[in-house]
Amino acid sequence: MQSDVQSADGGAAPEVLALARVVARLRSEIEDLRGVTATAAVVERAKGVLMAQSGVSADTAHDRLVRQAARRGRSLLEECWIALGRADAHRPPPASPPPAPVPPSPSPTASASRTPEASTGGRNPDHGTAPRRLLTRLAERLAAARTADDVAELLRAEAGAATGVDGVMIYATASGGSLELAGHAGVGAVVADQWRHVPPLSGVAALEAIAARKALWLEDPVRDAERYLLIGDPPERWPSRAWLPVPGEGPPRAVFGFLRTGPGPFDPPTRDLLLRVVRLCGGPLRAFGLTDAPVAAADADGRGYADAVQHILDALSGPAILLTPLRSAAGEVEDYRIDAAAPDSVDVTGRRGTELVGRRILETYPTLAGTAVWDGYQDVLRTGRTYEGEPFTYEEVVAGVPHRSVYSVRATRLGERLVASWVRHDTSEREVRRLADMQRLGNLGWAGWNLVSDTTVWSEHLYAVFGRDPALGPVRLDELPRHLVPADLPRMNAAVRRLLGEGGPVDEVFRITTSDGVRHVRIVAEAQTDADGTPVEVHGLLQDVTAQQNAELALLESERDVLVQRGMLKAERALAARLQDTLLPIPQQSLELAGLCVDVAYVPADSGVNVGGDWYSAIGLPDESALFVVGDVAGHGLAAVGTMAQLRFTTKGMTITGSALPDVLGRLNTLLLHTAADPAGATATMVMGRYRPRDRRLTWVRAGHLPPLLIRGDRAEFLPQPKGALLGAAFEAAYGQATIDLLPGDHLLLYTDGLVEEPGEDIEDGLRRLADTALRLLREGRGETLARTLAALRRGHRDDICVLDIAVPDDA
Repeated sequence: MQSDVQSADGGAAPEVLALARVVARLRSEIEDLRGVTATAAVVERAKGVLMAQSGVSADTAHDRLVRQAARRGRSLLEECWIALGRADAHRPPPASPPPAPVPPSPSPTASASRTPEASTGGRNPDHGTAPRRLLTRLAERLAAARTADDVAELLRAEAGAATGVDGVMIYATASGGSLELAGHAGVGAVVADQWRHVPPLSGVAALEAIAARKALWLEDPVRDAERYLLIGDPPERWPSRAWLPVPGEGPPRAVFGFLRTGPGPFDPPTRDLLLRVVRLCGGPLRAFGLTDAPVAAADADGRGYADAVQHILDALSGPAILLTPLRSAAGEVEDYRIDAAAPDSVDVTGRRGTELVGRRILETYPTLAGTAVWDGYQDVLRTGRTYEGEPFTYEEVVAGVPHRSVYSVRATRLGERLVASWVRHDTSEREVRRLADMQRLGNLGWAGWNLVSDTTVWSEHLYAVFGRDPALGPVRLDELPRHLVPADLPRMNAAVRRLLGEGGPVDEVFRITTSDGVRHVRIVAEAQTDADGTPVEVHGLLQDVTAQQNAELALLESERDVLVQRGMLKAERALAARLQDTLLPIPQQSLELAGLCVDVAYVPADSGVNVGGDWYSAIGLPDESALFVVGDVAGHGLAAVGTMAQLRFTTKGMTITGSALPDVLGRLNTLLLHTAADPAGATATMVMGRYRPRDRRLTWVRAGHLPPLLIRGDRAEFLPQPKGALLGAAFEAAYGQATIDLLPGDHLLLYTDGLVEEPGEDIEDGLRRLADTALRLLREGRGETLARTLAALRRGHRDDICVLDIAVPDDA
């Protein structure tokens, strides 16, 4: 019977021939590498002998062999064999060296204190001999190594006893900056499979050692675990480890990992020995092709073209790759090489973007040979017609685990190359994990109810939302009302009728009872119908919004409290305003007292919810003199208005009875200190003057208030202030008084700080501005309404304003 893999004419099928050519080429490359390895092994072994005997570097040993061969007319290989033979002839027999004689000590004390290093001239006699013997033995045996696994096992066996190393891992750089495990020993097959491919991630010590071109010594497992992703299961298996890049002419292409089960740091001799061991192993690794530069993704002539395409693909979303056909001598396409790849290009095993660049299609995906995709590629190259394939299943087995996905591939010709893109129809494991994470973070789950088969499907997190044991299975649609709070049942029944009867979606929040209490669950559902419009399935999302509902309730409660507080403040302001209107005289007026013309202005603040404590008095006294007072109580609201009323009436009563002005201030100070309703106390400023018309003399006092402004002729000056502290500040406050004789035409201003203060401005600037403005207004002939005009000019003020203009008529 004819084989299925043969064509009708008796020849092999095209896909078999293609794979056979790939296998033959790989076998040829392996044979070439074996020949190179055999020759390189001899050279590296001879270099290792010179390095161990003379303590020189690998490059120096190689140069010495080349110079000796040229000088003696031999080939490099012949000189290496002679050097190895000379080393074997001088090898000492394996016997224990005799103990070094100990020189006599002049005294027991000196003998006891002398160390072995001291007895040999300052160094251990075996300090250099043992490492040299170890390096020589390694150099001889590395010549027989055929794989990187052989090198790793040799290092573990030979250098393990001297360095405490239990495991060895050898990584070589791959495309895209990733690492591939080339050889290992002592780590186990499981760990090796888990860490066979290391993507270019941050926090990987092996990658950092290559990038920094220096050794990394990880000797503190706790601190190292915070910075690096430690290899091992568990990572504590190796408390100390070292990653040493293989030195060479260019950037390191391989790195050695030495793992120790014993804790503690690597001492300096051990570090030096491991560094020399890695240098010694660089030759065999180069023979195996592990430290050579990676094969370019394209030939020299096409590299610029591939780079240009790569820049375009970098800006694309979705998978796309540039394929360069690899032809035989007869011009037939034997394979395709990936020369550029978009960042979102991911194959079935998770290789992404630049990790795909440089790979060959049949080497990487051998089962594509003979498929419709492979034939479609060939047809695109021949005809230029775009290929759009039907979905097909591709399976690849990695580490014994099959990976299967369904793809649709599209290919177009770009010059002599192909651009291939694809759509992956299945959901990857990573996407499943992301969906599960989204449900967990959003505290939601999905549900599906099949009304025909009466089956229900729940996502895993929906059981957590309902606080339900997964062993009990999901809740059917007709069972859902049993889990609701009874008060929500009417709304639920109405929602179900709307969903199944009218086909309308549902988006409502219901309360369900769980073992942890009542939860608020948002249900978003819609029904799918058949051709007749009958609902057959219900799909929905259910989200636990208990925390959101609780936050909304707390917010509503807070808003309610704010409204109550706002109402109380509004009522308090209204009451304070009424009290202020009752207690204060007319806010805007002109009056005559004791032969003086007095202009009064009181203006409340433009903004704020509290009434201030500014006040004034302008009254006649029994002895035909006049009393003028301007005061300012600290604070706002009912408390300030109450203190203002107390001061105003007490001042009036004491002055009418004939009390001296300083005594009035002293008693007012004591009154505030003893009767303040606020535990913090009440304070106030005040300026008060008594005017006698017979001699036009004004006697005045102050308690922490701003100085009166006297305008006489073309000058405006603030009166020198007598001693006087703030009312309600201290028990031992003392108050002095001053006198001034007023002249015809004089204007004396008493005012509160609202007339002069500006936020962020020095008070002296405000006082200077008041003096200039008052003088200007008088020059303009506006003296009769000076107080009201000054108050009106202060627009946008944030504090109450109280102004008294005491004017002496020109004919007085």
